[in-house]
Amino acid sequence: MDRRYFLMTAASAYGATSLLASHGFAMTQQPSASQSTPQPKGPLKKAVKYSMVGVKGTIAEKFAAVKAAGFEGIDMDARVKDKNEVVEAAKSTGLLVHGVVDYDHWSLPLSSPDEAVRAKGLAALEESLHDAKFYGGDTVLLVPAVVNKKISYEDAYKRSQAEIRKALPLAKELGIKILFENVWNNFLLSPVECAHYIDEFESPLVGSYFDVGNIVHYGWPEHWIRTLGPRIGKIDIKEFSRSKANSQGKGAGFGVEIGEGDCDWPEVLAALKEVGFSGWATAEVGGGGAERLTEISGRMDKIFATWQS
Repeated sequence: MDRRYFLMTAASAYGATSLLASHGFAMTQQPSASQSTPQPKGPLKKAVKYSMVGVKGTIAEKFAAVKAAGFEGIDMDARVKDKNEVVEAAKSTGLLVHGVVDYDHWSLPLSSPDEAVRAKGLAALEESLHDAKFYGGDTVLLVPAVVNKKISYEDAYKRSQAEIRKALPLAKELGIKILFENVWNNFLLSPVECAHYIDEFESPLVGSYFDVGNIVHYGWPEHWIRTLGPRIGKIDIKEFSRSKANSQGKGAGFGVEIGEGDCDWPEVLAALKEVGFSGWATAEVGGGGAERLTEISGRMDKIFATWQS
């Protein structure tokens, strides 16, 4: 997957705090973070990404297979020709479309030095917001920026925030939140900095779409969860094996099934409970037909069982 080819380097919480302080930043928290520790409202809700569904047929037939496999929802990570078909499929199957993944955040990054590219990227974000509303979802997943040889870290930080702020009035009008995913994009390399980036918007319309597996190569998911706290709106579920990454290359680290890698799921779930998280947990792994979807669902059930322990 293109989101996985970037090589990230870890930054410790102490180092990130010192860096922010040296630039005159003071760590802040969203209002909810300063209140008493919230309590879990219920169990995690299982979902899959639409692109994982390898069942042939109509969207309704795909949704029916997802529902039969034991999932409650789906995250639309691909454009479809007939959006009304998505709505009708959700109604007929009872499967909830809980959100949309921004369609073009990799090809049209909001950190691009080209103003025209950023404008197209903003238009794609706005399209995703409209689609999420139309489908009955409540979030859009966004990779906020990309840092590379031609895009400096500081420029990516400033440009992405400026473009995202332009989308906030529409997000408010539609009632859709924009959640930032942690990926291998050389950006927001520590949970301290990620929290600060979110808080600078001073808006309840932005937060974190926390990907558990993406963090394992350079950190520990439970640490990030406890730092991000109530900023986490939804989570992605996948695995990562450090030994495979070390011996076969970074991308190979994702080549393990849920529950068979280096994610410490009891610790992850404990951290989620501590910060009061409840809601959508979406698988983002290699998909397939009905049998494969059922297997993934069962693996998620197994790790989520620790929620009750």
